[in-house]
Amino acid sequence: MDFLKKYSVTVGFLISLLLIVEIAVRLLDLPTWLFPAPSIVIIELFQTSGELLPHVMATVKLTFIGLIAGSVLGFIVGILLHLLPIVHKIGYPLILISQNIPTLVLAPLLIIWFGFGLMPKVVIIGLVCFFPIAIALLDGLRQTTPELRQYFQMAGATKWQQFWKLELPFAMPALFSGLKIAATYSVMGAVITEWLGAKQGIGVYMTLAQSAFRTDRVFVAITLIVILSLCIFGIIRLIEERVVHNYKKEGPQHANHSSTS
Repeated sequence: MDFLKKYSVTVGFLISLLLIVEIAVRLLDLPTWLFPAPSIVIIELFQTSGELLPHVMATVKLTFIGLIAGSVLGFIVGILLHLLPIVHKIGYPLILISQNIPTLVLAPLLIIWFGFGLMPKVVIIGLVCFFPIAIALLDGLRQTTPELRQYFQMAGATKWQQFWKLELPFAMPALFSGLKIAATYSVMGAVITEWLGAKQGIGVYMTLAQSAFRTDRVFVAITLIVILSLCIFGIIRLIEERVVHNYKKEGPQHANHSSTS
């Protein structure tokens, strides 16, 4: 009930938009292969649910593996950039430059180096996901209140104690902001990698539908991508509420007392 109250305006807007599109497509008498009505897409989604399930499961598996790999990499890179000035000085510009290289350009090289298996797909998704996490964590770590940082130094806390008990709790909201951005990128990255070579997945389903001029199935694939992205976003949001709540409850104030222990 709380969910419906919170997002009632958004849901109402989406339903209204779908109704407008449905009416417009019917009035203009557009052929299904050119622009199917939302009702046709919904019917196709339910009629092909059995065929779709293996594709969805393959994309979900690939997305989570890539997201976890990218999250671990982004977390480590963010910490190293914060704790080691020499790494920040050398690595930060290189990371920014690397994000200007289109992922699709790297794909052929990764396929040559790692083949058509799982590895190149995970690498591509990881590269897509790690950047927002690393930058968000780095910014969060730097937003620690100077007064508390000075208090820790006066209390004799080591650099590691200051990081673990003060800076990391402060960076949690920023870290989860990066994770939520990466979550949406991860689904997109998984679908793109499936275009490059896979036996199953939403990207494979979309490619087959496109080659058969089944526009309704292409819209089914797009709908599934949106639903999957929202589900992963929601999972991370739930984890964020639990973790950030715990850190707020036991965070810097608790750390002030424990830093000297």
